[in-house]
Amino acid sequence: MPKPAGRERPRPVVRMCTNDSGCLSQGLAVPSGRRAASCFSGCAPRGRRGTPAAGAAAEMNRDSFAAGERLVSPAYVRQGCEARRSHEHLIRLLLEKGKCPEDGWDESTLELFLHELAIMDSNNFLGNCGVGEREGRVASALVARRHYRFIHGIGRSGDISAVQPKAAGSSLLNKITNSLVLDIIKLAGVPAVTNCFVVPMATGMSLTLCFLTLRHKRPKAKYIIWPRIDQKSCFKSMITAGFEPVVIENVLEGDELRTDLKAVEAKVQELGPDNILCVHSTTSCFAPRVPDRLEELAVICANSGIPHIVNNAYGVQSSKCMHLIQQGARVGRIDAFVQSLDKNFMVPVGGAIIAGFNDSFIQEISKMYPGRASASPSLDVLITLLSLGSNGYKKLLKERKEMFSYLSSQLKKLSESYNERLLHTPHNPISLAMTLKTRGEHQDKAITQLGSMLFTRQVSGARVVPLGSVQTVSGHTFRGFMSHTNNYPCAYLNAASAIGMKTQDVDLFIKRLDKCLKTVRKEQNKESNVSGVDNYDKTEDVDIEEMALKLDNVLFDTYQNSS
Repeated sequence: MPKPAGRERPRPVVRMCTNDSGCLSQGLAVPSGRRAASCFSGCAPRGRRGTPAAGAAAEMNRDSFAAGERLVSPAYVRQGCEARRSHEHLIRLLLEKGKCPEDGWDESTLELFLHELAIMDSNNFLGNCGVGEREGRVASALVARRHYRFIHGIGRSGDISAVQPKAAGSSLLNKITNSLVLDIIKLAGVPAVTNCFVVPMATGMSLTLCFLTLRHKRPKAKYIIWPRIDQKSCFKSMITAGFEPVVIENVLEGDELRTDLKAVEAKVQELGPDNILCVHSTTSCFAPRVPDRLEELAVICANSGIPHIVNNAYGVQSSKCMHLIQQGARVGRIDAFVQSLDKNFMVPVGGAIIAGFNDSFIQEISKMYPGRASASPSLDVLITLLSLGSNGYKKLLKERKEMFSYLSSQLKKLSESYNERLLHTPHNPISLAMTLKTRGEHQDKAITQLGSMLFTRQVSGARVVPLGSVQTVSGHTFRGFMSHTNNYPCAYLNAASAIGMKTQDVDLFIKRLDKCLKTVRKEQNKESNVSGVDNYDKTEDVDIEEMALKLDNVLFDTYQNSS
């Protein structure tokens, strides 16, 4: 039947697949005002759940396989078709449920899925003609392959979570990634979380984005109350956002450094709630500092009407840290919590997750991000979670707990053999600290030298913390920097059990630390026995450890001169 004169043909727009299954696909171009029959994965349309795939893509696949039967035995083609369907079934379940699969996918399924998504972006259309300034052009084929040809990034100029009309595949990748990450956060211990999104910035800048979003809600506020944590990016995230951090010193309880709740309440009264942007608390941290008293802080924030932002940098891997966030939101107020992608999911540095319990506030934060964003962090964590599956990630969390117990026992044994002790920090579920007692006039140098020795022996991540270190960060001077307090009673060494750590990592660390401690003690004993004779004039054989010590001395002196 001919169309009425003057009636325009409806323009295709990207719309959500509207099947009963709740499929997450944003990839169909359907006429405006109509409902999509099915998504690209071939999930069944409304009213026909459980029937064979009815989408256009599925029809095309059937036609292609039928044509192939003229060239190869139909039995072989049907076998190949069934094999492909097994891959497509996994993809369809992912799109329908929006949850991390229990069992990880193999690489062939992952690459098929990523390829199917990538060809939905306009830069990969056959015969595409781009005449704009951003058309997904890439000079290097190697760069294109590195990104699986997802060139357009995620989001639009007004919202990092928005769908791009010419990048349906990248938009779908973004939606699926956020959905999987939300599922993992719930699995890790915060079932009450309602929304989250991956942002292509590390933890510090992601915190800054949260503070800038709050600025519009609280225009009079200029202070952020911050229980002290000696990590520069946390402090600079507040300075960069244009606010004045109000540092709350921690209180010593046994060996632990804990939140001074009375000081927080006193500052709220002194400054006035309207002048305070938020309380900026911390979960994961280096011992002997322990996670902040989140429940009590959340109650203070709720009673005072002050927002609460939590730095949960590497807390997803800890059930204790996640439980604190869950409980804080239950009894009081937590507006958003931020966690690192690389520290919790073993992907390259450069991404974070901003999550919260108020859907509209998390959306406001996503709209605060200016411009489009890199899809690389989202792609990395999507591939990782699909490779692991929820069972694989839960296994990693279980292994991390076991490694923490093992590291604790081994470090305790070693410390006692040197008349040291493992600090008692039961509220810190990730980091441990061992005392460092030294003799002689140059104890600070000896402690710092121990850190240098560990580093030159390829031990990374361990930190030595001397007494009385002073550091100025963005104009604020911290006494006792790295120890989270002005005057901690002793110097110490940190080690942490993070996700992905293996038994061999612990064993090798303990072995190398043992050798370094022996060398340092030997050198101290030698200095204490010197009686007017220049030690360097003696002609005696030196063992390998003493030669390594001299190399460490040179490196240490070079470091001191350069700083």
